[in-house]
Amino acid sequence: MLFHVRMNVNLPHNLPQAEAADILAREKAYSQELQNSGKWRHIWRLAGQYANYSIFDVSDNAELHAILSGLPLFKFMEIEVTPLLRHPSSIRDNDS
Repeated sequence: MLFHVRMNVNLPHNLPQAEAADILAREKAYSQELQNSGKWRHIWRLAGQYANYSIFDVSDNAELHAILSGLPLFKFMEIEVTPLLRHPSSIRDNDS
């Protein structure tokens, strides 16, 4: 199943720099592992915001929830999820 996910990150201003750096390093490693596995198919930064749009390709809602809640930045995020379906007019076979 494909999901469109918007993630807005709200790091507290009083978060110690060393803690923030550790969280960000773990977040990058986790997201890149998921991208390499094909579960996190696309990620785009939103210009001028600490936010992204992403496309996930997972087996079901439960798997997506497990992935998102495993993000090191999860407790600092607002997340919106939209399930996607293949459009009948699409000419691409690999977009489902």
